[in-house]
Amino acid sequence: MSETEGQSSEQKAKICQLGIWALLLSILGIFTFGVTSVIGLILAVIADRKICKSKGGLRGRVYTTLAVVTAIIILVRMMIPYRLDELKWGVEEEQNAESQAEDSGNFRKSGSDEELKYWLKNMVWFHRFNNEEIHAATGLTNEEIFAALKKFDIRPDNRPKRDDDEPLLVLPYPGGRHPRIGFLEGAIKPQRETKFSVFTPWDKDSYVVVDVPEAIWSNLGLTYLAHTHIDTIWTKQGIELPKLEWNRHPDGRLDIERKLPDGIAFGVKVKPIKKAVRMEMWLKNGTNQKLTDLRVQICVMTKMAADFERQTNDNKVFTNPYVACRSNDGKRWIITAWEGCHRPWGNAKCPCFHSDPKFTDLEPGQTKRLRGWLSFYEGTSIEDEFKRIEETGWRNP
Repeated sequence: MSETEGQSSEQKAKICQLGIWALLLSILGIFTFGVTSVIGLILAVIADRKICKSKGGLRGRVYTTLAVVTAIIILVRMMIPYRLDELKWGVEEEQNAESQAEDSGNFRKSGSDEELKYWLKNMVWFHRFNNEEIHAATGLTNEEIFAALKKFDIRPDNRPKRDDDEPLLVLPYPGGRHPRIGFLEGAIKPQRETKFSVFTPWDKDSYVVVDVPEAIWSNLGLTYLAHTHIDTIWTKQGIELPKLEWNRHPDGRLDIERKLPDGIAFGVKVKPIKKAVRMEMWLKNGTNQKLTDLRVQICVMTKMAADFERQTNDNKVFTNPYVACRSNDGKRWIITAWEGCHRPWGNAKCPCFHSDPKFTDLEPGQTKRLRGWLSFYEGTSIEDEFKRIEETGWRNP
């Protein structure tokens, strides 16, 4: 064998070893998330160039080819999951965008500067909304929100102080922040015209949201619902009810009324006093047939009442008509009651509690009224407090 032939054989052996290393590194890419496969691919390319220059080395060519193919397969397989994740995230983002587009119809645009000023005070001073919640309630952009807050000089730190002898603070609920913690699928797009906030006497930032009426049933079916969950007799017909707002009065009273397409009408009056809130709901039969089984659902939600937000019914007392929710330390209570109560109950997931009333049957053209109560109590003898409330005669006009 000549010296030249010996050098050629030695060179081919080195190239073959390089190809083997390239193949091994490519295979190891399975365990290194493709990193060594990249190195193996580079070595395979280098070995292939050396083979071309040396004009030979079948074994080296086999190893380098296997290394290249292996590296490419492993790298492609590594990339597929990330691509699938990208596709998944793309679909989720598209679904979120669609969801936001659907929810965008739930905000309320203010018709004037005075209205906008009122609602911004309501949201920033009392409900402590952030800009995202203000946007959800009003539809305003961040720039518009900042400009309006500056224009009206509304800041969390310049909220006016209230006198101790004033009635309980009652405000229309602005929407934009879901009043529930859980069971959100049971209250999609909650409408604000049935909801008002009652702020606790012991914490100016804590409040409950009262939804009255949350729902009305009759012999006709689900006659009214203050959110989207199940079909009403109107959604089954493709009829959308107009959005309304509470009428606000200087003394803190609220009232509202709604007439349904078939002539049934109902309304609510809310009157805050020093230690309680008196409520009244009326229902009119504007149809030409008798209405029966007139059940009303009225909800008191405690998500934003500090120490009352636990998702349980263990902190509640259910009597008829009085239903009470106690604080974590058991020393404070929120109490509600309705005349004609037929179902005292609570939903732990929301959390909320009810003293749901039932109207007696209504003949055509007839109107009936039921009265309700909400108050706060500091103490441990809740039964004695129920007796005290009973003595106020709250069922009387």
